[in-house]
Amino acid sequence: MEAFKTFKSVAVPIDIPNCDTDQIIPARFLRHDSDAPDYDRFLFHDLRFEDDGSEKPSFIYNKEPYREGKILVADINWGCGSSREAAVSVLVANGIRSVVAPSFGDIHYNNCLKNGVLPIRLSREECDTIRAHLHEAPGAEIDIDLDTQTVTTLNGTKFKFEIGKFDKECLMNGVDDIGLTQSHDADIAAFEKDRPEYAWL
Repeated sequence: MEAFKTFKSVAVPIDIPNCDTDQIIPARFLRHDSDAPDYDRFLFHDLRFEDDGSEKPSFIYNKEPYREGKILVADINWGCGSSREAAVSVLVANGIRSVVAPSFGDIHYNNCLKNGVLPIRLSREECDTIRAHLHEAPGAEIDIDLDTQTVTTLNGTKFKFEIGKFDKECLMNGVDDIGLTQSHDADIAAFEKDRPEYAWL
């Protein structure tokens, strides 16, 4: 996965409390591989598109300049509901590197960390303030620095966030679970070479 150190992008305010994983990617699209053509269109599909496939002009992600945003600023309980990893895969397919919210569904939070999307918890008041600013100044960018654990808005206001040390190191080094295991290849090989033979193996 791509390392995350600093990232700056237009930010998109998502004013949907309890935005569950079925809203992020509806269940009927889960059978599609993340490499499938137009996989990115599954993000917010039923919120973004009419039955005929045309865009709903009222949805924030269909408006300029928000459609270019790679950071989402959400309301409470983002990513609640079912544990589908596709709810993160579809974010990645759209180039989204971070979601800022007051709270997350626990499994979705961990899925984000394991797939290179930085989930940032700020207070509800802070998220409400940032989203209001994004509505007032369409195209405003947010700057995220994982090393200093800060979110900086257009007017220079900085917000501090917390993240576990292990998760931070993995994100900054672009190491997922497979990469972490592979980093111990030499130790694993040495163990396999020296371990006793067991008849039941």
